[in-house]
Amino acid sequence: MKSVIAILLILFFVITPAHALLSSDGTGLINRFEIQTSGHTFEIKLTSNFDLNDFVFDKNEKELTLYLESNLDNNLGEIIIPKNLLTGDFTFYLNDVEFFPKVQSNSLINFITLEFSGSGSNVVKIIGTEYLTGLTEIVINDPQPYVETESSSDSSFVWLILSGIVIVVLVCIVVKIKKNKN
Repeated sequence: MKSVIAILLILFFVITPAHALLSSDGTGLINRFEIQTSGHTFEIKLTSNFDLNDFVFDKNEKELTLYLESNLDNNLGEIIIPKNLLTGDFTFYLNDVEFFPKVQSNSLINFITLEFSGSGSNVVKIIGTEYLTGLTEIVINDPQPYVETESSSDSSFVWLILSGIVIVVLVCIVVKIKKNKN
């Protein structure tokens, strides 16, 4: 009985940390960042197997520049850009060389799949033809502070720990009941 509980506890602690790691098989990290421009705030979401070091948005050029760092040769990323921030006919540059990622759009977002080779530092430029679609420039004297909410990965990690504890308790109860019957 003690060995079963010990094995379950060991498995629980061995498997749990793997939930939060980035692997080399193409799974990704989620980077959420905000662009504040013309009195509006837009959230950009990047899911990738590379790291986002920094970004710059130039409203005059209608250009979003991403500074990336990768330890892998084959890089994969998906970026979601709100259409009311940047849309139209896109042009993409990877390290100042034009490239052609897959772009899908609906009425609210542009979904861009970035696939490229090369580890180390990379710069991706996303240039649109339309800026602030359907919105007007707002001048705000005192912008509201951004309040960060709990991320889904944090809450799923808590639920994973709680479910592991419940499983261990249930196994203990079942083992004790079986022992009492014998």
